[in-house]
Amino acid sequence: MNYFLTYTVYVLILSVLMGISTWKLFKKMGYSPLFAFIPFYNYFIILKETKHPKWWAVLSYLPIVGPIMMSVFHLYLVKKFGKTLFKDQILTVILPFIYMATINYSKDVELEDESANELYLTDEEKEAKKKDTFLGSITFAVVFATIIHVFVTQPFGIPTGSMERTLLVGDFLFVNKWSYGYRLPMRPLAIPFLQGTIMDTGEKGNPKDDPKSYVDGVKLPYTRILQFSKPQKNDVVVFNYPQDSVHTAIDRKDPYVKRCVATAGDTFEMRAGRLFVNGKPEVVLGDQEVQHRYIVITDSQLDIPTLYKAYGFLPVVEQQQNNGGFIYAFQGLTDKIAKDIKGLPHVVDMKEDVSVKGEAAIAYRDEARTKIDTTQSIFPVNKPWNQDWYGPVRIPKKGDVVTINNETLPMFQWIISEYEHNSLEKKNGKIFINGKEANQYTIQQDYYMMVGDNRDASLDARFFGFVPEENIVGKPMFTWMSLQGAFADSSSSYQAPFKIRWDRMFKATNTGEANKTSYWWIAAMILILFFGWEYFVKLFKKKKTEDEL
Repeated sequence: MNYFLTYTVYVLILSVLMGISTWKLFKKMGYSPLFAFIPFYNYFIILKETKHPKWWAVLSYLPIVGPIMMSVFHLYLVKKFGKTLFKDQILTVILPFIYMATINYSKDVELEDESANELYLTDEEKEAKKKDTFLGSITFAVVFATIIHVFVTQPFGIPTGSMERTLLVGDFLFVNKWSYGYRLPMRPLAIPFLQGTIMDTGEKGNPKDDPKSYVDGVKLPYTRILQFSKPQKNDVVVFNYPQDSVHTAIDRKDPYVKRCVATAGDTFEMRAGRLFVNGKPEVVLGDQEVQHRYIVITDSQLDIPTLYKAYGFLPVVEQQQNNGGFIYAFQGLTDKIAKDIKGLPHVVDMKEDVSVKGEAAIAYRDEARTKIDTTQSIFPVNKPWNQDWYGPVRIPKKGDVVTINNETLPMFQWIISEYEHNSLEKKNGKIFINGKEANQYTIQQDYYMMVGDNRDASLDARFFGFVPEENIVGKPMFTWMSLQGAFADSSSSYQAPFKIRWDRMFKATNTGEANKTSYWWIAAMILILFFGWEYFVKLFKKKKTEDEL
């Protein structure tokens, strides 16, 4: 069933529940009971009768926003019939159609004349009414923010150094969800602003036992609209982590940000830590810096805090030797920084740390090395590849017909079973797709190779494999805040000191230019207008009144 048909069924079910639980109330308001069953129009009537903006009715069934708005509209309706106590409000929100039905089918329910009661309100009741107005303002501020978050742009923080020195740890970005066409929400019932889980309530660091922020049982299929472009080579892209085993909903999987280094149909390869696409060295944009991991041996301890101040991002693992010297494993050194460190007086030896060719990078979950940890192993696990020597591998393209056998299956099994939702079985050495023996498979969507700019410190497509088109969220637009030291680096013996990086704020992220323009002044003007508009209006009115006098 396609997205819009599924969505229509979802709306009709809610409308039937609304009608069954409120038709008598609509009749008492002077309308045909049938109007209670008509999607959108039923809420239009409620808003009309309770003297609220009628256009709000269009928000009734929007994904994520809809459940909030419906709860508000239900509260308006039950208040119209005198149900104003706190317990009434709680029951209306938690058990809407059940509680409204009890009101609907009770014999003594009557409309309240709000205009007549207005004259006889006590001070306490007037205060309560003010609180309701304030809560209404807060609710619609949340709704407005939710609409922006769900349908336009989403904030995103950089907690790791995989994209250094293009995106820094502690950068906070806004992501344009329309860059590659808008991906419609797939879980319409969800708590706003939360990605996958609500909070860490179970085993620390294990999200599998944490409560989800969405209702997994109410689901809509993947659909993308107004897709005028697709990810291109060198785009910085935000996508949902494909092998997230906690969340089955694609749009609720953990968000990652990497550079798209190869698109569908390209051939990707790593040679001694250098990236090649279609047999040619990668094109390095102005905002990228080629960087590598180095091992440094010294005869005494280095002043790492001073190096941090001089070079910024500089994760390093420090280990003291028996002879009094030290070994340092530096992540992400550019050629210039590596040259500077090599020239320090206490450096005895320095070399780039490159994995051995033909040595497979396989991680295990147990000491007996019987259970492979696929999240930390190079993809696919049956190839003698590592992060420095990888491929060549062709990125799957929609329409490709690939050979399926015991050798190629590790490369394509996630595509067949997880990303393209087929049943996949191995029986007696044979492979079955959807119950039929198969030795070929036709790829149903485009895939991409997403790799971090800090190649030696990036958990990217070399580990989790190809990224399906359906997992693409959008492009980062600009950095709105940048805080050095905002996130602790568990892989480093030293931590960067905290500071606000003012020079990075309100700069575009996807231009590829080395010197990006900062638009902080535009942001400042918008904030002044937003928060100062009411003050300027009052000032203007005051001046006009004085002139008239």
